[in-house]
Amino acid sequence: MTGLLADLPPGAKVLDLGAGTGRPTAELLAAAGHDVTGYDVAPKMVELARAQVPAARFEVGYMRELSFPDGDWDAITAFFSMLQLPRAEQETVIGRLAHWLKPGGLLVFATVPADVDGVDIVFMGHPVRARSFTTGTLTERLRAAGLEIVREEEALFVPDHPGAGPEPHVYLTARKPD
Repeated sequence: MTGLLADLPPGAKVLDLGAGTGRPTAELLAAAGHDVTGYDVAPKMVELARAQVPAARFEVGYMRELSFPDGDWDAITAFFSMLQLPRAEQETVIGRLAHWLKPGGLLVFATVPADVDGVDIVFMGHPVRARSFTTGTLTERLRAAGLEIVREEEALFVPDHPGAGPEPHVYLTARKPD
């Protein structure tokens, strides 16, 4: 996240997809003076986000139904918010995100890098049906959408839940060429 904060112009217009409670992503971006709009499919999450991060806007919305003009956003974040979308829909959404970015705009995308399509897993202590790509396949999809990979970071996250095992995470930052 510090990389994104350093790379954004002052007052950047940022879209946070799958914003959840607004913390930490929208909160950090808004505190840095950026114009942040978050969307989440869960009304309760949007309610929490509005209360916790009043400096940002939050709306109920499903990412595969959202529509914005091309070149509307300086940056888009999507942290683990596509894990439950079918792979074909993930590819479609990634293509749409690329269009929504301004030239030079950044997409920061995080997921559990795995070759899985409809596998039941425990993610951060909750059972979910996961769909994802390996890091290599994901970078190919981002490039196919016309984005350049500018940063790739991997981490092993250990949830603070009894019985939860470590989860590999990948964070990709991609830039729309000028």
